[in-house]
Amino acid sequence: MSLSDADHDIVVDELDREPTRAEAALFENLWSEHCAYRSSRPLLSAFDSEGDQVVIGPGDDAAVVSLPAHDGEEMYITMGIESHNHPSYVDPFDGAATGVGGIVRDTLSMGAYPIALADCLYFGDFEREHSRYLFEGVVEGISHYGNCIGVPTVAGSVAFHDGYEGNPLVNVSCIGLLDPERTLTAEAQQPGNKLVLVGNATGRDGLGGASFASEDLAEDAETEDRPAVQVGDPYAEKLLIECNEALLDEDLVESARDLGAAGLGGASSELVAKGGLGAEIELDRVHQREPNMNATEILLAESQERMVYEVAPENVDRVAELAERYDLGCSVIGELTEPGTNYVCTFQGETVVDVEAAFLGDGAPMNDLPAEEPPTQERDLPTVNLTEAFERIVASPNTASKRWVYRQYDHEVQVRTSVLPGDDAALLAIREAGTGLAFSAGADPNWTDAAPYEGARAAALENATNVAAKGATPHAAVDCLNGGNPEKPDVYGGFKGIVDGLADMCADLDVPVVGGNVSLYNDSQAGPIPPTPTLAMVGVKAGYDAPPMSLSGEGTLVVVGDHALEGDADPRLGGSEYCAVFGGTDAFPDLHDDPKGFVSTVAEVADEDHVLASHDVSHGGLAVALAEMVHEDAGASVDIETVERGTRKRLLFGEQPGRVVFETTDPRAVAEAFDGVAPVTVVGEADGSNHLELTVNEERLQYHASEIADLRSTIDDELA
Repeated sequence: MSLSDADHDIVVDELDREPTRAEAALFENLWSEHCAYRSSRPLLSAFDSEGDQVVIGPGDDAAVVSLPAHDGEEMYITMGIESHNHPSYVDPFDGAATGVGGIVRDTLSMGAYPIALADCLYFGDFEREHSRYLFEGVVEGISHYGNCIGVPTVAGSVAFHDGYEGNPLVNVSCIGLLDPERTLTAEAQQPGNKLVLVGNATGRDGLGGASFASEDLAEDAETEDRPAVQVGDPYAEKLLIECNEALLDEDLVESARDLGAAGLGGASSELVAKGGLGAEIELDRVHQREPNMNATEILLAESQERMVYEVAPENVDRVAELAERYDLGCSVIGELTEPGTNYVCTFQGETVVDVEAAFLGDGAPMNDLPAEEPPTQERDLPTVNLTEAFERIVASPNTASKRWVYRQYDHEVQVRTSVLPGDDAALLAIREAGTGLAFSAGADPNWTDAAPYEGARAAALENATNVAAKGATPHAAVDCLNGGNPEKPDVYGGFKGIVDGLADMCADLDVPVVGGNVSLYNDSQAGPIPPTPTLAMVGVKAGYDAPPMSLSGEGTLVVVGDHALEGDADPRLGGSEYCAVFGGTDAFPDLHDDPKGFVSTVAEVADEDHVLASHDVSHGGLAVALAEMVHEDAGASVDIETVERGTRKRLLFGEQPGRVVFETTDPRAVAEAFDGVAPVTVVGEADGSNHLELTVNEERLQYHASEIADLRSTIDDELA
């Protein structure tokens, strides 16, 4: 990729001269889709990012959100999400590992300590060897980096879809804990302050990573683009985390930014631009690990584990002392200059960059692209034996157990994880505030492939239902919007659909979207990815207890939110795993008229003493939800009557989000709570039989818990 002729002309017109080699490379990277959001920024105004809880919204390295204090002091959290898609295709281990490192440093730059990670992973068909190779490498990279730095990976999702065969997605989210008095921003504060680079030495790895992420993957990307992939060192990152804490303890930092896309050039120019200042930087002073690096390489290398700090002159020596204590490199590379001055970089006595920082960051023109709306899918469903449907869908890699993934992560380090991975949402104990923090993240490409707008609304509702099922009220969210080549009208139409759908449902739920990331040009020889709106959402509650997903064996089973069970709706299978496994199409299911009322009632009921277990119904439908709740110590007997026999499979395998199964000792109380909000249907009883007995219109299925576990062990069986 190189600076286009049109962009070159804009730059020449602004500078009134030809750009230097270093300037041209800076513009190429900072005006890339990855950094400038040229095709997506016009759409992002659809999101509502305001709320009383929002301290710092979109535009910084991470968002800052206040937590309610239930039994303690006010605390903030940071929320951030990033993609490392192209690098994870070229080098799955390092690509995924450095994705973790980058989002953790975004957390540090706000003054927060990272306390939890979520990984949302999307691969091609699980049956393909190359998909499994990428899957194994990505999970290994995430687990290695997260475990080494001592940050638990507590939530996430894994999906397999043909559309990711040539371009997997790796979306990683991080939550940090922040004392309000330690809040930083990536906005330069004061002329005369020094810019100090702390962390690993700069090498040539990751050169041009931002521009690499802004073009389609070529057929030879795994070999030709390897130099664009960064190489991480989690042990250096752990030292950087602790050094950052020490710097904050002594109030030595005025502002900060992590070095990610476009390296030092990107981080330092953005810091300066946000503060409305200028800067003078001596590139020779950057500590390097490779000989004979030129100015462009020093500016744009995306070597990992580096931070740039704004430091008052009188504190520079102390910053250097602390960096040395943690065995980190430290370079005083320049200083901030008065408003109205330029961003200037010199190398070996020669000026190689002399431009206005704001023009570097915001001068790229936005793209006005045509968009085609996708057609609505008509009903064309196969006829499949009920037993075969149940067994194939429960065993599908998309709905099967993800234990193989999360058992590789240390999800209990820092001893905050109250509800562990494998449930609807993780629950973290924020003891400083007496607050439980529920955390859910993910999307379903089957949904958004079938219906981008409706599928994105469903993804938002499902994440909200996940946190509500653990008794938490949705509080804030960040998104990672992934799409293919936006220059293709049908691809851009699908991308626009997921943006609008996610924005509309989050607004309906009254959940501010406080930040996010956009990743486009996820296109390859295999074609574009499905439009994929990963959402990471937190919910809050008093205390750290929550009903489990697993049955106790002592209550009545009720399903809330399912109009079809009451016979007053036509269940649809659009976007379902049933269609993915057996073929066929259908319209996407309708969602609730009042999603906020439904979700808030779920959260309220889930916290009642009579609720023994709760589980949302989504991927794979009601059949899979019930199968996931059964275990060796508890089973269930479920009997469902349908109005017409042809609706059986649509009742069991439809994936309308906004449904929850409760095991309760007081079904009447559940019905009263949801009166006027959503239907409540008693479907059976939990018991100690350790099997699932499912009867639909007198057709009976029965599986022992061990048989269900065997069906759900698809990923373990292949990879363990």
